[in-house]
Amino acid sequence: MYDKDKLNEIREEKDKWEETTLHKSLSRFSERKDQFLTTSSHPINRLYTPLDVADLDYRKDLGMPGEYPFTRGIHATMHRGKPWTMRMFAGFGTAEETNRRYKYLLERGNMGLSVAFDLATLMRPKRWASLAPVG
Repeated sequence: MYDKDKLNEIREEKDKWEETTLHKSLSRFSERKDQFLTTSSHPINRLYTPLDVADLDYRKDLGMPGEYPFTRGIHATMHRGKPWTMRMFAGFGTAEETNRRYKYLLERGNMGLSVAFDLATLMRPKRWASLAPVG
């Protein structure tokens, strides 16, 4: 998908960046963690470049907006045709309080609701998450 010569230039530039700019920065300010992860526990690289997608099959792996595999969203026009859904979290309290809160939010322009059905589970400490049953 990419020009091989350009990829080699980027590889060399990245190596130089790691040896100079990054090394200098890390010697002054270490990173907060040894590893950064997505919410799915996949490692997050410090830097992404075209080298990370050099073998990308555009049609199969990325596709067009509004089409499978939906990596670019479910709407072909995305937010040009449909604005972001504004959401406020609700669900703390009694059923009556929650109902009032939903109505209040929707009357003021919220276009969706993020609902807390089970506050105890939702707010459990992270260290307990690994103990929770799966399935």
